[in-house]
Amino acid sequence: MAVENHYEYIRVQPQPHGFGAAITGLSIAEPLPAPVLGEVKKAWAAHSVICFPDQPLTHSQLEAFTRQFGEFGVDPYIVPMEGHPHILELRREPDEKAVNFGAQWHSDWSFQEEPPAGTILHAKVTPPVGGDTLYADCYRAYEDMSDTMKRLLDGLVAIHSASLPYGKEGLFAKETEARTMKIVVSEEADKTWPHPLVRVHPVTRRRALYVSPVYTLGIEGMTRGESAAMLAYLYQHMVRDEYVYRHRWSPDMLTLWDNRCTVHNADGGYDGHLRVMHRTTIAGERPIGVSAASA
Repeated sequence: MAVENHYEYIRVQPQPHGFGAAITGLSIAEPLPAPVLGEVKKAWAAHSVICFPDQPLTHSQLEAFTRQFGEFGVDPYIVPMEGHPHILELRREPDEKAVNFGAQWHSDWSFQEEPPAGTILHAKVTPPVGGDTLYADCYRAYEDMSDTMKRLLDGLVAIHSASLPYGKEGLFAKETEARTMKIVVSEEADKTWPHPLVRVHPVTRRRALYVSPVYTLGIEGMTRGESAAMLAYLYQHMVRDEYVYRHRWSPDMLTLWDNRCTVHNADGGYDGHLRVMHRTTIAGERPIGVSAASA
């Protein structure tokens, strides 16, 4: 990977297509000086997914790093770490048979009125095989569409809900295999929230598709058949190979991704091995669509 040289305080090594980048030349264990933090945020806006290899962190240091990007997001339906209400431990023991957590394409907590702007994941124990995370670039997935399709999508509203995974009749409620992570099934998960199907990013002002098979139930104003057909096409289109970055983890790597312009999918392939990650979220804003952004 080439190293971008237009940064004064950090080294940025982007993926060949620019989606995803590694940042080195700094320690994130202590609060970053304003100029350094500014360059990190610039790289995040430019590449959507950024990682920091070889960054051992305590729980408090992870919390402090997260707070440099905003307030903590609200994380429902998963019991947090004791004494650290904003850290979720994503743990899968070697003998677990349950499907690995996050194993479908989604943008974190898009069913909330103000979904998290970003998610941070810090690798504590990584398996020797498998365990990659796949990220899809929803900017390019939208930008490569025809003008006719863009005009149609720009005015649509998608309905988001946590019911499919976390509702009383959801996937986790029907799960029969034991799981280390403590997941809360709730009637609250059946609530819905409308968001623009095409979201305008508040920082870059670029447009991105904002739907996922985990949290999107349908499209407002369409019949069930019309909605299902449109969403099926979008789900297939937005994760085409040219939009996907496969992220490989190493111990003590921290990765920060932007939920406003990406979807992600936790890959498996590590049965028989322990995997432990610590996760925080960064509070976001209510998604804005094309018409509101143009007003």
